[in-house]
Amino acid sequence: MITVLAGGVGAARFLRGLVLEVDPQDITVVVNTGDDTMMHGLRISPDLDTVTYTVAAAIDPQRGWGLANESWIAMESLARYAAVKPDSSSAAGTWFNLGDRDLATHLYRTARLAEGATLSEVTTEIARAWGITMKMMPMSDDPVSTMVDIIEDGAELRVSFQEYFVKRHHGVPVTGVEFIGAKTAQPTFLSTLRDSEVVIIAPSNPIVSLGPIRALGHVDSTLTAMRSQVVAISPIVAGAALKGPADRMLTELGHEASVVGVARLYAPICATLVIDEQDAHLQTAVEREGLRCLVTDTIMRTPEITQSLARVVLSAVR
Repeated sequence: MITVLAGGVGAARFLRGLVLEVDPQDITVVVNTGDDTMMHGLRISPDLDTVTYTVAAAIDPQRGWGLANESWIAMESLARYAAVKPDSSSAAGTWFNLGDRDLATHLYRTARLAEGATLSEVTTEIARAWGITMKMMPMSDDPVSTMVDIIEDGAELRVSFQEYFVKRHHGVPVTGVEFIGAKTAQPTFLSTLRDSEVVIIAPSNPIVSLGPIRALGHVDSTLTAMRSQVVAISPIVAGAALKGPADRMLTELGHEASVVGVARLYAPICATLVIDEQDAHLQTAVEREGLRCLVTDTIMRTPEITQSLARVVLSAVR
């Protein structure tokens, strides 16, 4: 069995290739829920939905999130109420766009949770509805909230991840990150990890995508105990993130925005790091951090390239 620890876009694109290389029923993906949020009374799970839509070949390929051929009538209609709502109200917010078809997923998830279903149960149902045969799991059925400390207009503020990432377009300096609830939240997947032949850390942000998963109780110790079976893919290529703020966030929080910096973060729990050909000159530096280093094309431009990447990743353990 293969278990993938996943965040959003990068992980979703990798999974698109992995399911071409191995039987999807042999894959379990554990998805970050630290950036889940409530909008308009609806429970939104952005990373779960990005993985679902991407593997189902329904994602918008330009944005990398949401559904292809989407319409935005509901969001546009909310603008009518912006002028009449009280200043203290969060109603009618349009900074977090939800497409009309995408709303159906959030309506279903919210209704099922209100009926008493767990997030794991609802995630399985949504995956089945989209024809996905690999097993999808939220990292926990308990709430965990990623909070980001930022500096804005000279003031220190603490905001939710979505307020940092979407509302502010991740354009403000970060001074800290905390995963509220992680100490008490129960991971859903420890037995799955222990039963895995291979654990793959997807090319997601090490701080805010993999960080919440690692912050859950006994996750790092479990990974450390099976370190030789854990392979990570660097989300940093030539010193930059292909998408999102991972490179800036690493630097702002005192880490090196390079494959060597990624190696240092993952060295306690991971035996092999896969890096892009553009970073081949850093292979020896990565190995000095105590990891085996494999070099290949990690820029997932096509499903075929991504499948080849998956093959290299699996070769590290098989």
